[in-house]
Amino acid sequence: MRMIIAIDGPAASGKGTLAKRIAAHMSFHVLDTGLLYRAVARDIERSGFRLNDRWAALAAARALDPVTLDDPHLRGVPAGDKASVIAKIAEVRAALLKYQREFARRPPGAVLDGRDIGTVVCPHADIKIYITATPEERARRRHLEHQARGEPATYDNLLADIRARDARDSGRDIAPLSAATDAVIIDTTNLDADAVFAAVMTIVRA
Repeated sequence: MRMIIAIDGPAASGKGTLAKRIAAHMSFHVLDTGLLYRAVARDIERSGFRLNDRWAALAAARALDPVTLDDPHLRGVPAGDKASVIAKIAEVRAALLKYQREFARRPPGAVLDGRDIGTVVCPHADIKIYITATPEERARRRHLEHQARGEPATYDNLLADIRARDARDSGRDIAPLSAATDAVIIDTTNLDADAVFAAVMTIVRA
């Protein structure tokens, strides 16, 4: 039996950490779909083109090598902001859709996290979870992450970035950020990682 678990949510909501933990616990494959868009943005810039160049973006998406998704340069706020720009391009989303759906079909199961997994990529997923938290709490968490890595960042700047990212992701015409109508919504504002994991595993076992 193959299972697909879709986890969606805004930036810094904790969905990536949750997806990896569930996949490890269940021996499933895991894909952070946001990395695909970050990698496309990286490859566009390395080719000397602008991020809003639709044809360069499409070429980069079609030529994307999944092996490069472990590139450490794909992490961090700047890469995320660039991915948000790329994600608005319909041709790029279409080019990456096939890979995501093929990944989801890998046995014995897969966990995919992103912003349109339950609504577009895997609308027939066995389990759909939407993870959210207030912008203030997400900024606080991200600020702690930056401090732990010794990276300069202010809470106010991170909060502004998160709000701007939410607006871009929710307001785009193609596959906007939203919870699937049949998704279980979990607000993690006042929950730690263990509590969220326990709540989701209860759903999975049921």
